[in-house]
Amino acid sequence: MTQEAGGLFGGVFARGAAAAEVGDAAWLRALLDAEAALARAQASVGLIGRGDAEAIAAACVPGRFDPDRIGAAAAGGGNPVIPLVKELTAAVSGDAARHVHKGATSQDIMDTAAMLVSRRACAAVLADAAALTDGLADLAGAHRDTAMAGRTLLQQALPTTFGVVAAGWLHALDGAAARLAEVAEGRLAAQLGGAAGTLASLGDSGPDVVAAYARELGLAEPVLPWHTDRGRVAELAGALGGMCGAVGKAARDVTLLAQTEVGEVSEQGGPGSGGSSTLPHKRNPVAAVSALACAERAPGLVGTLLGAMVQEHQRAAGSWHAEWLPLTELLRATGSAVAWLGASVERLRVDAARMRANLDLTGGLLLAERVTTALAPELGRMRAHELVKAACAQAVDSGGDLADVLARHLEGRRSPEEVAGLLDPAGYLGSAGAFVDRALAAHRSGGRP
Repeated sequence: MTQEAGGLFGGVFARGAAAAEVGDAAWLRALLDAEAALARAQASVGLIGRGDAEAIAAACVPGRFDPDRIGAAAAGGGNPVIPLVKELTAAVSGDAARHVHKGATSQDIMDTAAMLVSRRACAAVLADAAALTDGLADLAGAHRDTAMAGRTLLQQALPTTFGVVAAGWLHALDGAAARLAEVAEGRLAAQLGGAAGTLASLGDSGPDVVAAYARELGLAEPVLPWHTDRGRVAELAGALGGMCGAVGKAARDVTLLAQTEVGEVSEQGGPGSGGSSTLPHKRNPVAAVSALACAERAPGLVGTLLGAMVQEHQRAAGSWHAEWLPLTELLRATGSAVAWLGASVERLRVDAARMRANLDLTGGLLLAERVTTALAPELGRMRAHELVKAACAQAVDSGGDLADVLARHLEGRRSPEEVAGLLDPAGYLGSAGAFVDRALAAHRSGGRP
């Protein structure tokens, strides 16, 4: 049913602990967990005997069933639950066999299994995300005051610090993790509605069975069956997509900062890490690139799951089926993206000297705003702006430093030393340090204002 963690592309797209929670073995385990829980729930309200329930649960051993065989047989009924129930019934001895899958429809088991798979995979994603954000917190703290060029529209704009850049990644990922945890812990619900959402075959016991079923599985108890209300799946997709977006933003920044012409960060690895098949001199940011590759799969997968929300009547004709693989792949892609970014952060080397050198590339132009602000009380804002603008143009045309040009323009108003001080990037970092402190405090407290 699903691509396993190995294979030709598994090394890149099946990274991290979540990959093992979404393969065929994980789905089969979840389907059988759902069937076992259904039997126990019905026994708890007296619909079937406890011995029968335990006989069914005892047969729900994944090793007894072949996912490939079940997957091939799924073509006959349009889902893998039908052949699985047939094989499970045959594996249960005695009268207990007649209670297998009692009152349920295939979608009940499939949806419930999807929630179990999602919960287990999300737990793995969140564990990897916790390690990643702790690493980012260390990085932000270590470089709280490391000045670098802030870039807007890919151009140098004003000085910032690498600490506040890393803090931005951290805060975004903390928020994404909080949203994913909220969905994983509170919105993943058991599904049990029977053939058309009324549980008619269970008589008046339906709500009690649903409650017991949810308790058995540790899933949320739904108010009513949600066969064609796919809000839960959409919320999960959105949270996973948000996590991929936060990962992708950080990974994109790493790849840009690692460009040869920028050279402000690099990934340090062992022999063979980051190499090229053709160019022996290259040191590619492979972990960040791989994180991006995984994260960029998310929008299409999320879009498919959102599109599948529009379903027919009480049971869908195709839209529900369309969710299975995209959800599986989205869980895997998110886990892989998080794990890869964690590897990138762990390997990241920050070149503070190169950051300082890049700040000096424009000969002080980066600090033009600061000079304007300093002169405004004396000259007025407009006159100060025009003076500095003219000085910048002269510096660009002559290829000289802004400090030398300004010293001539401001002779008698500012000494060369004062002009040089105004053009020191370290003196114009605003609240960058305070913002780093706030992000670190929020991370430590587990909150996200």
